[in-house]
Amino acid sequence: MRKNLLVLAALLIATGAAAQTADGFRNPPAEYRPVPLWFWNNTRIERPAAVKQFRTFTQRDGYGGCAVLPFGGNFAPEYLSDEYFALYGEIVREARNAGLTMSLYDEYGFPSGSMGAINGDGTPRFMQRHPEATIKRLDKHEYPLTAGASCDIELPHEGRLMSLVAMDSLTLEIRPLSGRIANGRIRWTPPAGSWKLLCFTCVKDGDPNVDYLDPDAVRLFVEDTHQRYYDRFPEAFGTVITETFCDEPTLYRAQGRVWTERFNERFEAAYGFSPEALYPALWYDIGPETAAARNHLFGLRAQLYAEGFMKTIHEWATAHGIRSTGHQDQEEVLNPVSVSGDLMLCGKYMDVPGIDKIGGDRPAELFYKVVSSSAANWDKQLVMSETFGAMGNIPVRELYTTAMEQYTKGINQLIPHAVWYNDRDVTFLPELSYRNPLYNEALPDFNRFLARLNYLLQPAGRTVADIAVLYPIQTLQAGHYLDGPEGYYAGGVKIPDTDYIRVAVMLNDTLSRDFTYLHPEVLERCPVRKGMLHLDNKVNSQHYRILILPGVKCISPECLRTAERFRRAGGRVIFTTALPECSTQFGVPSAEVSARVQEMLTARKNPALFLPSPDTKTLSKALDAGFTPDVMVDGAPGLRYIHRVCGERHIYYFANTGTETAEATIRLRDRVKLRSFDPHTGQSAPFEAETAPAGTRLNLTLPTVRSLFLVSE
Repeated sequence: MRKNLLVLAALLIATGAAAQTADGFRNPPAEYRPVPLWFWNNTRIERPAAVKQFRTFTQRDGYGGCAVLPFGGNFAPEYLSDEYFALYGEIVREARNAGLTMSLYDEYGFPSGSMGAINGDGTPRFMQRHPEATIKRLDKHEYPLTAGASCDIELPHEGRLMSLVAMDSLTLEIRPLSGRIANGRIRWTPPAGSWKLLCFTCVKDGDPNVDYLDPDAVRLFVEDTHQRYYDRFPEAFGTVITETFCDEPTLYRAQGRVWTERFNERFEAAYGFSPEALYPALWYDIGPETAAARNHLFGLRAQLYAEGFMKTIHEWATAHGIRSTGHQDQEEVLNPVSVSGDLMLCGKYMDVPGIDKIGGDRPAELFYKVVSSSAANWDKQLVMSETFGAMGNIPVRELYTTAMEQYTKGINQLIPHAVWYNDRDVTFLPELSYRNPLYNEALPDFNRFLARLNYLLQPAGRTVADIAVLYPIQTLQAGHYLDGPEGYYAGGVKIPDTDYIRVAVMLNDTLSRDFTYLHPEVLERCPVRKGMLHLDNKVNSQHYRILILPGVKCISPECLRTAERFRRAGGRVIFTTALPECSTQFGVPSAEVSARVQEMLTARKNPALFLPSPDTKTLSKALDAGFTPDVMVDGAPGLRYIHRVCGERHIYYFANTGTETAEATIRLRDRVKLRSFDPHTGQSAPFEAETAPAGTRLNLTLPTVRSLFLVSE
């Protein structure tokens, strides 16, 4: 029965675009209302007070449910105890009776993976229950050698040996030596050169979180958390409890050297050879094959992370009738290799890829498109943002501008951070409930505003974007190494000429041109037809006329071939800042890569373009020569938009997040008769526009902190 209800709900969402009405927009159903994190913080939670608070913030503030987040040193009842589940069950019943929903937050505090510390004991639950399944670390041990002099070295006893090699620092020759180990010692006589012995071991780090790279370990975490909720409330899954939420898992733990004992085994299964001779590339330049080696090693680690943690939870969620969502820690790091591995790939195995927008010097807004593009790449319809945490008591205006920017960049499920049970002991302001005098009058309108955005932007459909931008993860992996100078929390290594975010800002925020990042594994399989590059998803299909390769120095042969096929078919290919000079594939010399790129740049017909120092002027000229964009905004730089097609209906959402009124002439490539839907008021009306064979022309005036939907009739 539960799964039948989920199938019906999925069908309703998928066909909802055609069924959306003016009345539904004015007063959206409860399922479109935002569902906040509800911190049960720093105090004993009492049933009458909890029930009263839940009723009040859902009825008065207009929230659509909650995600209970146990938090703080003085929290009671004990997490995952019978008393805790009894209290949680009261909220499940309240939500069911009110027709609201809940998200299963999977941790005590954050990050996901430790199950919090047992009351009165400093040892986190997961470490206490499964010490062998916690995070592992890769260590490097170096021993200088003397040419011609025999060595006899006792190897480290702790952990699992992953690689033992000798490396000549002059010639960069590497010789695997693990076959020479006897009784825990290595005896070897190096030839002429400047040799050192490198021993790599995988050891328990002492970090209390689950080994994110090991699906068997993650299944233990799931059994001890998610499954406990299901065992208590099976009838609520798929009806009241509709998703599970993971919070801030990351690879920067274990000094940025998170590893797993099964790495070599998984590597050989994927590539057909041992990685032993490649391990030095994790720290050192090993010559012409460095880029390929690092892409194989860091690329597999990112895959193991995405599959070990995100995919394992996703599979459990699917089997139990709910969605999986959540977000990484430190998404706003330009080089993600040491923090999330591959930020786009993390979203591949989540039903709802996500990001968080919090305070401090953490510009998540620059990375919204990475996460929403991840959803587009792998055909996910929802994109989540946990928003407003640790931003202080920000003005109401900022609530709106933050939301408008997110929704024009592809996010369509904003999770407010947060409502606090104990509002006298709030760790991360703001406290977003009726008890905060700054918001108590504004929240009902704001939450209706969010519900209206969700109502039109959540139903299944496709996003229209003419421009594809290659996500340069292969270049970032090629330039990354462990123990980098920036520190593992900040990304470790700054990769020169990394401009993919700068290009995105010029496109989105200055030129008002939408785009989609394409992950290399997705670009490799994009077909070229009729002069366009196609993302052939079942639902969110996209068709590109322009491909930008931003700061791409390392590229797979398959990606380069796709770009060349696209150029030959008449598509526009633009390189920015740097040109490809090496390959992710072993045995492909740099000269061959450079020669292929030069052929593209010097072709007699439709040559590729290179912008060594791109700015808005040169980029705009490269984009628009002989090309009619989907949406062209004249007169209001920075006016943001998103264009969705749901069923037969075109949905354009325009937002002015600036400080002055925006007055713009807008040209749409499609010929459409439009109706306006105002998410601030709920009103709808016919909208005057001129249609012609070349498309639709309209004038739009938006005051500051205002937005508007224009929907085809």
